[in-house]
Amino acid sequence: MRMRRRRSDNAFDGETVELAALADGSLSDERRLQLEADVAASPELRERLAEQQEAIALTRNAVAEVEAPQALRRRIEAQQQPRAARSPRRFVIAGAVAAVAAAAAIGAVALSGGGSRAGFRAALSPTSLAPGANGEATLTRQPSGWRVELDVPGLPRLAGGAFYEAWLRNDVGVLVPIGTFNDGRDVTLWAGVAPTRFTTLTVTRERADGDQTSSGEKVLVGTVTRSG
Repeated sequence: MRMRRRRSDNAFDGETVELAALADGSLSDERRLQLEADVAASPELRERLAEQQEAIALTRNAVAEVEAPQALRRRIEAQQQPRAARSPRRFVIAGAVAAVAAAAAIGAVALSGGGSRAGFRAALSPTSLAPGANGEATLTRQPSGWRVELDVPGLPRLAGGAFYEAWLRNDVGVLVPIGTFNDGRDVTLWAGVAPTRFTTLTVTRERADGDQTSSGEKVLVGTVTRSG
């Protein structure tokens, strides 16, 4: 079992701040070169950097996708008329109302799932181990992680200690298990890593033999892409 190096909370927090700065491009050149070397040598740091990059990407997407309702846009435009047409007190109140309305609109979009629950999908293709299986998976961001809904009706049912296991893989070959099942119809799995970084979804045949690593017996493979 891989043991992670213990570190103090202060060191961990400082490292997280630097990883966030590296992810958004604000880290100084001198420190960036050293931190990039540290990241290249540490799977743990690579995973944490990927989390920071994902958070930044989701934030930027949310900002880009949020649009105020048409009525709100008209109201904000009305507040932008020349100041001479209204008193200073009215201008302050109107500005406050517009700001509150804009915040309410953004909050409503967030609560409805727009921008905060990005959607992804993967078309799953069969291998020679299950030639009759075809299906797809959808991945939706939730507060607890990524919900993965899988539907592959042509996948033969496994039982008697045999089962299927789904995995997400990144571009350097790191595999993360996201759940097991016996039948490919209406399966719900959960992932703790983001499909923005782990972009390959595979399903393998496994047995309850105490070995937690992948058997390598892939029956389905798909590439995860953003939906919509």
